[in-house]
Amino acid sequence: MNIPSSEAELLQRAQMLAGLSLGEIARQANIAVPTSLNKEKGWIGLLLEHVLGASAGSRPEPDFPGLGIELKSLPIDRNGKPLETTFVCVAPLTGLVGATWQNSHVRKKMSRVLWVPVVSERSIAIVDRIVGTPFIWSPSPEEEHLMAMDWQELTDMIVLGRVEQISGKHGQVLQLRPKAANSRARTQAFDKNGKPFKTLPRGFYLKIAFTQMLLHKHLRVG
Repeated sequence: MNIPSSEAELLQRAQMLAGLSLGEIARQANIAVPTSLNKEKGWIGLLLEHVLGASAGSRPEPDFPGLGIELKSLPIDRNGKPLETTFVCVAPLTGLVGATWQNSHVRKKMSRVLWVPVVSERSIAIVDRIVGTPFIWSPSPEEEHLMAMDWQELTDMIVLGRVEQISGKHGQVLQLRPKAANSRARTQAFDKNGKPFKTLPRGFYLKIAFTQMLLHKHLRVG
């Protein structure tokens, strides 16, 4: 699929998917639908990237670099409630001296987002899951302030060598938790004495209450 030339074109493409099942979308794109997402957790996002013309791949930039827009699929239940937290980006555990919210990956990724809700209850076969109404969002000053405060709190804990003490309770809207393909994956961090050690890679995630608030605000659901 060719790259959309404008935000309006991207939103129009996304809106054309609303009401379609993943099976219908995959069939039109000639892509096989997996029977389980256990081993292909990111499949829905990759399908949407493909049909919408995303071009960033795994590079650390928005999925539509020319437009500065990130694509996020959002699994919801039939009542419009998000089913899980939303992965934002991998969290650096070293080299954070001088890092600020303004130059953070989280801020870059979240500055402009195309949200595509997908009704994804476990009882619904993957082929039958339905795409909801997409919308494009940029954080309001209040929303950005909440993310920035959480980012600062979590980053400070990493810098102070307290990454192992961070839990899902930290952060109002943003949380830090392990992000690894398997439990053997390890990356370097520093303890409170500044000594390097190996730990699970971490990722930043948006909490369910935050994405539910976005859905409610933009789509009047949930």
